[in-house]
Formats: sequence, structure tokens, C-alpha cells
Amino acid sequence: MKSMKVLFVAAALTASTLAMATGGGDRTFTRMESARKVSMEAFQVAQKQKAEAAVAESKAKATDRTNG
Repeated sequence: MKSMKVLFVAAALTASTLAMATGGGDRTFTRMESARKVSMEAFQVAQKQKAEAAVAESKAKATDRTNG
């Protein structure tokens, strides 16, 4: 009888561990990938705006030199 109790306790602990192990890893990974994608898009937009501002500034300087 005592060995049956030990077996039941071991089975219960093993089952609960396995049930928790498959929890939310996929959801967490999906959320992480989504956040990475959004941040990369925002970074690319910022870099593009920065480059366009630099081009516009250099054109303005070139126009000032020819007019001045």
C-alpha cells in the first residue's frame, strides 16, 4: 500500500510538470516576433525620414549657394 502511494505521488508530480511545460511558449514567441517586426518597421521608417531630411537639407544649401 505504501508503494502505491509513492507511485501516485510521483505520477501526480510528473503529470503536473508536463502539463505546465507546454504552457504559453508559442504565444510568447509569437508576441515577441510581432513586437520585433513592428519595431523594425518603425526603425526603417525613421531611417528613411532621416535620409530624406538630409537630402532636403543638402538641396537647400545648394540652392542658397547658387542664389547668394
